[in-house]
Amino acid sequence: MRHSKLLYYFSEVAKAGTLSAAAKTIGITQPAVTRSLKQLEDLLGVTLFDRLPTGVVLTAEGQILARRVKLMTLEYKHALAELADQNKGVSGRLRIAAGPVWLLSILPPVINEFHKQFPDVRVSVTGPGFDAGIQQLLDGDLDMVCGGLDFPDHADIVKEPLLKLRHTVFGRAGHPLASKKKVSAEELSKYPWIVLADDRASGSTIGAYFAANSLEPPNVAVETSYLGAITIARSTDYLSTFAENSRSEIEAFGLTQISHEGTFWDFEGGIARRRSSPPGPAFQGFRAILKSAVSE
Repeated sequence: MRHSKLLYYFSEVAKAGTLSAAAKTIGITQPAVTRSLKQLEDLLGVTLFDRLPTGVVLTAEGQILARRVKLMTLEYKHALAELADQNKGVSGRLRIAAGPVWLLSILPPVINEFHKQFPDVRVSVTGPGFDAGIQQLLDGDLDMVCGGLDFPDHADIVKEPLLKLRHTVFGRAGHPLASKKKVSAEELSKYPWIVLADDRASGSTIGAYFAANSLEPPNVAVETSYLGAITIARSTDYLSTFAENSRSEIEAFGLTQISHEGTFWDFEGGIARRRSSPPGPAFQGFRAILKSAVSE
């Protein structure tokens, strides 16, 4: 109990930024807060805050503890929610970050089926950059990330492979290369390219493809979002790469797949979750529906 109180005081100081504001929120005196922080720092053997004239800021050690305390608080809330759900239908929120191919073609039917089985669970789906999504997962702000799994391993992240994804070349319907049976790398290199700003591998994989064919990287004319790339490509002769799994959805926007020599990028896709947060009923249900959908 003593440790939990110290951690609570620490968390409030971290949020408030000043000892006086934290003391007011907690309902105790400022000296009492100061003593509690000193006890916690002595207990842990580290300095948690740098004291400044305007308040306090977390040290590197304090930032680590603050993140872990936040996760502990979230886990406690999740435990309460699970206990409350034991004798009634599952409710709450499932927080997911997903890459463009998932948002465009994979997740819509999965979410539809999920809501039939879990009508009281709200699904929150966002599309942040991949690195941001993984950090939000580690911070406890997400339950699941759907995307490529070719990122460095982390002790608190479990990767669950579900399918193979392949990026290939798309251009506008009526593009000069669209009618050819097979386009060479040299022909592709003559056109301006669009890279995806929210895809960490987009630019590097394009460069690697041309290097493998003993060619200089093409002119990268635009760096933009997934939707921006589709919008620009369908009204110009610029080229870009998208996941072949979303071909029908992308072609509905006025683009067409351009058959070419070699492979741009094959990678494993799936879900990532925190190891320290055991999957609840909603997570397990969503994962089961997702696995069934991608295996069909």
